Amino acid sequence: MKIVDESNPIPKYLQISAWLKELIQTGRYKAGEKIPSEVELSKMCGVNRNTLRQAISELTALGLLRKEKGTGTFVTTPAPAELRQKLEYISSTTDLMQDSGITQRTKIIEKRGEQAKDEIAQLLFLGANNKVVVVRRVRVGDGTPYIYEESYLPYDLFKDILKMDLTGSMYKIISDQFNIVLARCKQTISAINFNAKITKILELPTNAAGIFMESLTFDENSMPIEVLYSYHRGDKYKLEIELGRYHSTSDKIVLFAEK
Repeated sequence: MKIVDESNPIPKYLQISAWLKELIQTGRYKAGEKIPSEVELSKMCGVNRNTLRQAISELTALGLLRKEKGTGTFVTTPAPAELRQKLEYISSTTDLMQDSGITQRTKIIEKRGEQAKDEIAQLLFLGANNKVVVVRRVRVGDGTPYIYEESYLPYDLFKDILKMDLTGSMYKIISDQFNIVLARCKQTISAINFNAKITKILELPTNAAGIFMESLTFDENSMPIEVLYSYHRGDKYKLEIELGRYHSTSDKIVLFAEK
């Protein structure tokens, strides 16, 4: 196959870059894959290395290739999409990813019954039998781990959930399979640096920054249903909050005086 046509008025480096672009876009070279070396490509295309380098530079500028010193040239892995959560109502990670156009997958690390720690038992108002169902999951979007979750539910009420497929929305399962109305949720949000366990799970550098969220969800009778500890990677997760009208301190004093 002749890659470069000498009679073509289009510069040789553009002919080569168009050829490489076609290979990438058709999946012959996949994201993250190393392409042949400059020496190999220049021989394949019948051009000198300077011409070949121009072609590589063209595709690097377009964001299709990246050069790693001493290693080679790689097809660029697309950056994972940003996940945005509006703090307006109870929402599931499954729904958030779908709304963001992200293909989601859930990896179940563990699901079992265990004795609740004191903090969990108090939050869920557990009595003498302080056993809980715990589900530990990683929420993956387009191949990138976004969130690590630890979900705790009263064992007596939710023990059957251990037999179910938990790769989708936990809130949907609770609503549909257990006929429970999830009426409200109290969330505490903190900026933290992840420990070694979490950075390994989320494939992040040691001590990477992220968002920790503690969520306590109640049914329509104000009974606590779930404690959820979720660790969100800080580079791909945003919280969106819409606030109402501003009132100055003096406005508030007047409002209180009128009551």
